[in-house]
Amino acid sequence: MSRRSGILEFAVLGLLREAPMHGYELRKRLNTSLGIFRAFSYGTLYPCLKMLVANGWLIEEPGNAPDEALSASLSGRRAKIVYRLTPEGKERFEELLSHTGPDSWEDEHFAARFAFFGQTEREVRMRVLEGRRSRLEERLEKMRASLARTSERLDGYTLELQRHGMESVEREVRWLNELIESERAGRDQRRSATDGAAQQDNRTGSPDGLPRNGDSEAPGGDSPGPATPPDPSDGTVN
Repeated sequence: MSRRSGILEFAVLGLLREAPMHGYELRKRLNTSLGIFRAFSYGTLYPCLKMLVANGWLIEEPGNAPDEALSASLSGRRAKIVYRLTPEGKERFEELLSHTGPDSWEDEHFAARFAFFGQTEREVRMRVLEGRRSRLEERLEKMRASLARTSERLDGYTLELQRHGMESVEREVRWLNELIESERAGRDQRRSATDGAAQQDNRTGSPDGLPRNGDSEAPGGDSPGPATPPDPSDGTVN
């Protein structure tokens, strides 16, 4: 399977995990929600859907809308087919979602991966973000070196075009830095909350639920309280 086909497989499984769809609706979601697929056609989508069905990751069902079925019957057209994710397809998507190899850092694949970050575990998100940042920093270093070597031989427009490309990469690196710091801050906040809850538990009681030393109660449930000094007037004091 080519890298581009793999991206499409990932996106189709991810969208169908949200809800079953027919082919037209699925292509529309690919175009509007995931702009990297604007150039994809039905001729590309339907072979992918057939492959996913053959692998047992999708099933085909007839459309449920009565008016659609009636319209198809009167016109002699086939009713729209709805594609639904199978349990095996869900497992396949989760497997792809956990992948953090170099492919997930490339331009098109990263955009598709980022679109499904809401369904991705935080550790995986961090690895993908850091991998993408590392890849862009390498690209930026090469662009700067190339510009330094060739700037004197380039005309003004070509030079501006290269600078524009370099600035775009610099902006994305800054954006990635902000995302990574946000992920780390969220992790630190959760860790602080967990530590605070543990400390509170230690202060309020022992692990077995019994009062700690110095907090014991007198028989009958009353606290012993401070000792009362004897009254000199009662004649008991020598």
